[in-house]
Amino acid sequence: MCRREIEHYRRLRGADSVAWVDITRYPALEPDFGISHTAAMARFHVRRADGVWLTGAWAFAELWSHLDYYRALAKVVQRLRLTPLLDWGYVRFARWRLRRRCDDNTCATG
Repeated sequence: MCRREIEHYRRLRGADSVAWVDITRYPALEPDFGISHTAAMARFHVRRADGVWLTGAWAFAELWSHLDYYRALAKVVQRLRLTPLLDWGYVRFARWRLRRRCDDNTCATG
């Protein structure tokens, strides 16, 4: 996510229960998080408290479930089993956005 999106989520009630990690501050993510920088840049990732990684729409639904203003949306998405459909759209959006923002593996996060 870009800095603006992250700041939006971080301002919401419930955000203090999330451990936010700025991947731009970790040039080598694999030793600490078990994920490559390339993979982290390609898709949104969330690691649940039990250590399970979620990506894409599943990661957003998990994040939303911790935020007061998005909790109901997370429940609707999960109960109606919309996550695969949302992920289909997310994959296309993420590829487009990464191509648009990245040049020689240097990406704008702002």
